[in-house]
Formats: sequence, structure tokens, C-alpha cells
Amino acid sequence: MSATTGDERRTALLAALEEHLEGARLDDINIADISRRAGVTRSAFYFYFENKAAAVAALYEEMYADGVGAAEVLGGDGTLRDRISSAIRAIVHGWGQRTHLYRAILDARASSPAVRDQWEAFQATYVDLVAELIEGERATGAAPPGPSAHATATALLDLNDRTLERVVRAPEGFDADAHVEAVVHTWLAAIYGRTS
Repeated sequence: MSATTGDERRTALLAALEEHLEGARLDDINIADISRRAGVTRSAFYFYFENKAAAVAALYEEMYADGVGAAEVLGGDGTLRDRISSAIRAIVHGWGQRTHLYRAILDARASSPAVRDQWEAFQATYVDLVAELIEGERATGAAPPGPSAHATATALLDLNDRTLERVVRAPEGFDADAHVEAVVHTWLAAIYGRTS
């Protein structure tokens, strides 16, 4: 079944790429196979995407909204520990459902400056959300003064990034829950100088 409209073709190409990623590494997938599975021509792929990395970046855009939703939990109700734990667990769980995609993003990020730039731009929005939380907690006296809120937020999100990489590339039997608990502990200690 061939996709007919522009939106349908683009959507079909992205769905075909993600299906391929479930069983193969990005480097092992060729554009002809993606196009064939999507029911479009190879030239149609290039109409929408410069290369495979650009197509992976488009898939990442879909996941970005989920990440923002998880980050916004930080400003919600409940204890800070609960909010941080919920946000981090939501992010890890969300990506854990699509480890094939996160692995492809890591590969694309390593080889494509455009994908790297997109990743950094998305990370910057998360940094701003977390830095605002830290500044708010410091302003009320709930958190002590410390390094720049922006620098702290950047370091904490770098920790999350490395955690996601570890989770998606982990060997069988890796205890992700214990690792995430340690990440939550680190967040609390970095922001509050304590964990409870």
C-alpha cells in the first residue's frame, strides 16, 4: 500500500525507519529498504530527509514532547522527592519503551552535526525548566545557595542523558531501578544538599 499525500509519505517513511530500527542498527539500514517498506520511492525519502540521521532526528522530535511533559512534573504537586522521582522515572520508562530509537539517536548524534545541534537545542529547554525550579527553591530558602542554577541543571541533565544511554545499552540483568534511585538521590543532593 503506497502512501499518497506528502504527510502520509513522511509518516510512512518514519514508521518504516522505526520498524527497521527495532531489529537493526542505524548503520545497517539502507534507504532503499526504508522506502520500499514505506511504499514510496527512494527519491521521496530524500525529498523529506537529507539522510538517515535527519530521519532519526524527526523521530526524536516526536519524543521531545513526552520529555517536556515529564520535566513539567517537577513543578507539580507533592514532595520534591516525589516530583523528581516521577519525572526521572517517566523519562527513563518512556525511552525504555523505545530503546531502539534512543540507540539510533545516540548513533546519529555522534555522526551528524545537525542532529547534535537539535539535541542541544532540546536539552537547553529542559535546562531552562530545571534551572527555574532550582532558582525558585533557592529564592524561598528551601534550597541553599550553590553553583549557578543553569550549570547545576546542565550537569543534572547530563547525568540523565548518560543514565538513558546506560539503560538502553545495558546488558541483560542490569538493575535500572537501583540506578535510577541513585540518580534521584544525586538530584536531591545537588539541589538541596540533602536527600529528604
